[in-house]
Amino acid sequence: MRWAVGALLGISLSVTAAEPPLRFAVPDSWAMPMVQLERGRPTQGILYDIMLSLATQVGVPAQFNVLPRTRIQSAMEHGEIDVRCYAAQSWLPNQSGDYIWSIPLLFQRDLLIARQDQPASADPSKLPLQSIGTVLGYTYPTLQPLFDTNRLQREDARNQEQVLNKLLAGRYRYAVSNQWTLDWFNQRLAPEQQLQGVAVLQEQKVGCYVRNDPKVPVQRILRTLLRMKMSGEIDEIIRLYTGNSENTP
Repeated sequence: MRWAVGALLGISLSVTAAEPPLRFAVPDSWAMPMVQLERGRPTQGILYDIMLSLATQVGVPAQFNVLPRTRIQSAMEHGEIDVRCYAAQSWLPNQSGDYIWSIPLLFQRDLLIARQDQPASADPSKLPLQSIGTVLGYTYPTLQPLFDTNRLQREDARNQEQVLNKLLAGRYRYAVSNQWTLDWFNQRLAPEQQLQGVAVLQEQKVGCYVRNDPKVPVQRILRTLLRMKMSGEIDEIIRLYTGNSENTP
């Protein structure tokens, strides 16, 4: 799946050896098809391929720092991370520090999901008090007012795959997932077992942001991301993992 990345790894080795690595944030809550974590290290996935290709084209080695999601912003502020991808400015209303954002690169659709023994559609605001499967440290703007007023309750798991497994096992009736992870998870299930989206909670364009530091090649990073998007490389990476290119509205 990493044809583009593999072809690039042999390029500019003398340059990459001479410059410090580009340090990427990898939340330990990510799941396929975004990232596969094996023994605490990313090995494949849409975001892994994008970040590795980005570093290779910029001409520096890639370093992936796997962290709890709640620690990533602090690591950025303390200069331990250079680039964070798959983020939106609306998710970080109190962001401190000097950062520069890329253009939107990807499209995320968050869904309320359920097993097939539940109705095919649901209005979260009309659900009776119950636990909803969520990921620790994730924000859910559509559901937050319901959590704040105790009309619904969060039941956090460490990562998205754990949330889906608990829903499948009947630990709760509803959970939240992005569309890509839901589709990936369903691939290994028989049709009658597959989880279903019952409501669209949020649709959001996401990108990367870069720590604005003289030691970081900020403009090279941003220009490369723009080129990767405009050339269709990012959409091709998405297609390799999902079978479809980015489906923006």
